[in-house]
Amino acid sequence: MPADPKASPADIMPLATVMARLRDPDTGCPWDIQQDFASIAPYTIEEAYEVADAIERSDMPALCDELGDLLLQVVFHSRMAEQAGHFRLQDVIDGITAKMIRRHPHVFGGTADGEDRHAQWESIKAAERAEKETDPSALASVAHAIPALLRAKKLQKRAARTGFDWPDITGVRAKIAEELAEVEAATSPQHQQEEVGDLLFAVVNLARHLKVDPEVALRAANAKFEQRFRQMEHRAGDTFASLPLDAKEALWQRVKDQAEQV
Repeated sequence: MPADPKASPADIMPLATVMARLRDPDTGCPWDIQQDFASIAPYTIEEAYEVADAIERSDMPALCDELGDLLLQVVFHSRMAEQAGHFRLQDVIDGITAKMIRRHPHVFGGTADGEDRHAQWESIKAAERAEKETDPSALASVAHAIPALLRAKKLQKRAARTGFDWPDITGVRAKIAEELAEVEAATSPQHQQEEVGDLLFAVVNLARHLKVDPEVALRAANAKFEQRFRQMEHRAGDTFASLPLDAKEALWQRVKDQAEQV
């Protein structure tokens, strides 16, 4: 149902009240009471991925549900912070509201357009980082806990802002070939791991230059592989696992050819 522009603003307080009850030291839920930031963090990450999964499946009812679960994580962390005397849920809301206004001067009072708008955005973010960071590196504040593919892309983008970047995609392709050769030349498991990491980092760089999100691309590749593998299993039935490799490869090729004809 389309949103009614005249409807009352969303009210997060009922959820905050529920969480306060759950975290009440005397009458709350034992499980909720014993949680801390570290124990809840994995759930926060999981809920964010479930939001992304619902979006990928274009499942709007699921997206509504998963956004609720993700919102609960914000309220949960905020309640724990308030109980510890750090900040309140209202501080979180006020902070992100002020940040969005500050980062969009073209909407809330500025005049920048197009590329000027992008430059302005980056300048504002850089100024914000400078206020908070004691680390002067251009790579400061790139979170360590985010997925490795995403962190590689962010590190490369930060480095590129300083001019440390390939001028065109030719250099990136050459770097991938170089790293692949080093993988093949590696002589120990530790060395192989290091070189495979370098190869993956170079492939992320290629994706960045092509303006392809590597995380989205790999998720799509995973989904494609899973779909085709399941079709192979369905065609072969209970005999799939016992088939020789060449028979499995022939099945894979037939499934692939059929998918490409659709």
